[in-house]
Amino acid sequence: MRCAVVGHPVAHSLSPVLHRTAYSELELDWQYDAIDVEPGGLASFVDGLGADWRGLSITAPHKDEAAALGQADEVVRLTGAANTWVRTPEGPIVRNTDVPGYDIALTAHGVDAPRRGILIGNGATARSALVGLGRAGVRGVVVLARRPERAIGLQALGRELGITVDLLPLGQQMPSTADILVSTVPAAGPEPIADELASLAPVVFDSVYDPWPTPLAAAAAGLGRLVLNGLDLLAGQAVEQIRWMTGEQVDFDLLRAAARDGMTARQAL
Repeated sequence: MRCAVVGHPVAHSLSPVLHRTAYSELELDWQYDAIDVEPGGLASFVDGLGADWRGLSITAPHKDEAAALGQADEVVRLTGAANTWVRTPEGPIVRNTDVPGYDIALTAHGVDAPRRGILIGNGATARSALVGLGRAGVRGVVVLARRPERAIGLQALGRELGITVDLLPLGQQMPSTADILVSTVPAAGPEPIADELASLAPVVFDSVYDPWPTPLAAAAAGLGRLVLNGLDLLAGQAVEQIRWMTGEQVDFDLLRAAARDGMTARQAL
C-alpha cells in the first residue's frame, strides 16, 4: 500500500520519517514518499492515483484545496482546510488532523484545561489552532495579527465554537496574560517583541520547528515557560493521520522521538 506527503516545496518534510517509523512499529509493509505537487495541481494529482494508494498527508500550499477532495467532517468544514486524504471503500474522505494534533500534544505535556489563550497569526494554521484550543477548553482568545482586519474570519469561527475572539495589532498593543500562547507565524514574525510575548503565558506553543529555537521559544525557555514546538504538533497530528490511514494507533512519544531524531540528522548534514 502506498502513501505520501504532498506539498510545494516538500523535500524538507519530516512526515516520511514519522510514517515510516509507524509502519515499522505496526509491522506494515507500506511505502511512504514525499512528492512535490505544484500549486493548483492537487486535484489532478489525486485523480491520477492508482488503486494501490491509501492516503496522503497534505501540506502547504494545498490544505485549502484538499478540503473539497473527499467527504469532509465538521472540523474540515469549520477550518476550511484538510491535511489528510484517505481512500476508503465508501469513497475518499478528507480530515484536518492539525486540530486534534494540538490537543494531543498539549495532553502529552500535561497541559490541563486552559481557559484563555493568545493566538499569533490569522492563516490556515491559526484556524486549526483556534479549533484545537476550543477542544482543549479555551473560551477566550486574543488574536494578534499585523493586519487585524484580515482576521475577522477568526472571530466568526470563534462564535461557532463558543469562543470570544478579540483582535489586536501585533507589535502595537499587548494583550493581558493568558493560560497559553500559540504562534502560527514564521520564526521571525514575533522576534521584535519575543520577550514581552513570552512573559504573557506559562505555556508557549510555537508551531515552527525549523529553524529552532525561534526567538519566541528562546525567550520563553529563558523565563522557565513550558515550550512546545512544531515537532510536537507534527507528532500529534500524525498520530491521528496514521490512525485514519491504517486503522491503527501509534504512540505520540514514539513519533515525537522520530521527529526529533530526523531533525537532528538533517542539521548534521
